[in-house]
Parts: sequence; structure tokens; C-alpha cells
Amino acid sequence: MAVSVELPRMGESVTEGTIIRWLKSEGEYVEADEPLVEISTDKIDTELPSPTAGVLQKIVAKEEQTVEVGTEIAVIDETASKEGKGKDEPEAGPEVKAEPKAESPSQEATAEREDASGNGRKAEGDGKKTDVGVLSPLVRKLARENDVDLTQVKGTGHAPKPVRSGTIRESAPAVPATSTYVVPSGEKEEVPFSRVRRAIAEHMVRSLATAAHVTNVFEADMTKIAALRERAKGEFKRKEGFSLTFLPFVASAVIQALRAFPEFNAHLDAEAKTATLYRGVNLGIAVGRDEGLIVPVVKGADGMNLVGLARGINDVAARARTKGGLKPDDVSGGTFTITNGGSFGTLIETPIINQPQAAILGTGAVVKRPVVMTLDGSDAVAIRHMMYLYLSYDHRWIDGHKAAQFNLRLKQILEEADFAHELAIEPA
Repeated sequence: MAVSVELPRMGESVTEGTIIRWLKSEGEYVEADEPLVEISTDKIDTELPSPTAGVLQKIVAKEEQTVEVGTEIAVIDETASKEGKGKDEPEAGPEVKAEPKAESPSQEATAEREDASGNGRKAEGDGKKTDVGVLSPLVRKLARENDVDLTQVKGTGHAPKPVRSGTIRESAPAVPATSTYVVPSGEKEEVPFSRVRRAIAEHMVRSLATAAHVTNVFEADMTKIAALRERAKGEFKRKEGFSLTFLPFVASAVIQALRAFPEFNAHLDAEAKTATLYRGVNLGIAVGRDEGLIVPVVKGADGMNLVGLARGINDVAARARTKGGLKPDDVSGGTFTITNGGSFGTLIETPIINQPQAAILGTGAVVKRPVVMTLDGSDAVAIRHMMYLYLSYDHRWIDGHKAAQFNLRLKQILEEADFAHELAIEPA
């Protein structure tokens, strides 16, 4: 029977997609759920799996063609046998066939796959048992992309833990922190915008043309958090397999501030002149990549503790930097966004609001500076860990005094809150 393959809805606001590349040719056999075609939307590039097993009978939508959601893009003959595939296609071996579900992965083996809520639930997915332990799809994908032989890689932590993606990155050749653009041999070169760059450009211009952007800046003393992080980071990395950064602390403080100022956790509709306030927080995390900025979303962030937020942020950031790691729903539904320019050494910038949200928070680098402090009625100069908090907000909806109150509250939480119990660390 011939099965029509249609472009599915890949996100709440996605109405069309562009065919980037067909991963199978007409006449080739494809397994159910095997990647069939690469699709680009205004949010993300992703691989579309085959809805059924069979022979790709006809490709309807050609590469570079843009089609609307629900449009037929291919036809698969599910009655055709596997032997009826294209003669040039190699026989599928054990390493390239559809990946089976892992029957009973250990608790440690799924450390990277825990549900971002931090409540102990495991995310759905598959694993593969090999001589090096249970491997998640992310680990196997990273190994292929970095040309790493997993049998030669020693896992992190104590045996029999699985190889983690961090080990893969350490085993891969170092990538220089330089631009990926090649210097042209002539006097100049015109570089066309990629699909991702075009989408970013359109979104940035639309946001600036839509929202009345204003940015305020506060300075937070991160000394208390820096000391806690220093005491906790070794044990945290041993348990979780990734580093404890300042960002989860900021995310936790943002969620607390949003509870006090719910008007910041909102979407604006300029045409209807309405604001939709959300009770739950879906936290967008801006991730810089060579191919362009992307903002994956930690869903249900308001239900997570500090460790859960760290896991959620690490998960979406790692998948954002892995080709095909994000799905359209991973980059939609955000209610508030954090952009951490400080990870690149930035002190202050003026971030552009991620439409249709009402505000976006930027964080600068945590640096040690001399600060005048009043102790027992006397002024003294002390070396403190300081960080700038820069909040861009839409003045159509939020007034300046409210934005100042929000950022001040955020500063107070970062300076005064006790995060030690969330890390199972005794207060200093």
C-alpha cells in the first residue's frame, strides 16, 4: 500500500518548511522512524523520520522547495520488501540499522537523559549496549561527528558508568575558538545568508520594529554564590557529569522574581493589544553556535530545583550544539529568556527581546573587582565577585519603575538566597 508522507506541524507557530536534503533516494528502502529528509523551518533545522517501513516510491517535494504544513512531500510503498531497495545501497549492518530500545539501562547510564524537571523521571529515548557500556543517542551521534572510536574511550567516573558526551568532546580534536569563515583570496567576497541566519535576521528586525525596547542595568554581588559553587563543583561534576556554572543560580533567581512580578512572564499581541500572563515558566536559554544563535526552552522550569535547572539547561544547550539534537517543540513555547553573554567575557550588552515575550535578561561575566562596602558603620574596600544584570523589556507593557523593581529583586535574591541546601552542601 502506498503511504503518503506529509509535512507535519513542527511547532505551535510553524506553518511551512523547506526541504534541505533527502536522505534517501527514490527506490531505496527505509525503516520506520529512520531519518528520511532534512527540513528547515523559521525556527530550526531537523530530520523528519519515515512514518513507515518500505521503499521510497516517489519524492514529491524537491530540495530547496518550501511547502506548507500538511502538504504531501513523498510516497512510500510499504508493501515492498527490503530486497527491493536500490542496488547501490549497502546492506544494513548492525551499526546502521534502526536503533533498538535499551531494555534496562542503569540509573547511572541515564544520568544525561534524566527528565529536566529533576524529579527523577527518565526521559523517553533509546540506548545501546556495547563494550563501553550503555550509550545514549547523543553520545553515539557525537562520536560519529567527531570520528571517535568508542572502544578506545574511557568513561568518566567509576565503572561501569557509560561514556558521556563530555568524554567524546575531550577525545575529539580541539576546535580553535576562531571564526569559521575562510578569508577570501581576493579583495572581497559576498557571503549569502544561510537559512538560519536569514531567520535570525528577520526575527531581530521584527522584534526591534515591534517592541519599545528599553534596557536597565543592575550589578549583583555574586561572592556568596561563587564560594558555594567552588565548594560544590567537584562533587557536582562527579555526580552529574557536567560542570556547575553560575547560570542555574541565575535561572533559579529569575523564576523567583517572576513569581513576584508575573507581568514579565508574558506574551504580547500587538494587533489585539493584549498580554497573556503565564503561571508556569518555560525558560528560554540563548545558545551561541557557529551556524547561528538559537533559543531552546527548558519547559516547566518553575517546577525544578537548582539541580534540575542545571540538568535542564545542560541538556538543551548540548542538544542545541548537536546537529539534529533539537526538535521544533524544543524551541517554542518560551515565556522568558536568559542570554548569558558573560560566558564569552561580555560585561554589558543590550539584548533584543525574543518575540512575543515581554522581556529578556542578559548576564555579564563574573569578575573580581574592588568594591566599597560598609561594615559596622565604616567603609572598607573589598575584593568581590561582581556581575552585571541587564534587562531589556517592552515599554509598551512594562513601565520603567516595574523593570527596576524586577531587576532589584533579582539582585537581592542572588546576593541573599541560600542555595546550599539545594546542593546538599552545609552552609559556610
